[in-house]
Amino acid sequence: MRAFFVQIKCEPGKSYQVATAIADSEIASEIYSTAGGFDLLVKFYLEEGQDVGHFIAEKVQTVPGIRDTYTIITYRAF
Repeated sequence: MRAFFVQIKCEPGKSYQVATAIADSEIASEIYSTAGGFDLLVKFYLEEGQDVGHFIAEKVQTVPGIRDTYTIITYRAF
């Protein structure tokens, strides 16, 4: 399994709805509220060989209330 993170910018007033929708879809490992340029930080896992871009486009960016995403690919855990 490979971990990656997605920072999510939500429409104003929609961060709790977005977080709930992601949690309800059971696709995320962890979901955090954040301060700064993005509203949420979400940790996902995919099997090796699964396409991160397709996953983001089809499973994450389609959640109502998401304005923008920024994906952080990880390559080693310490």
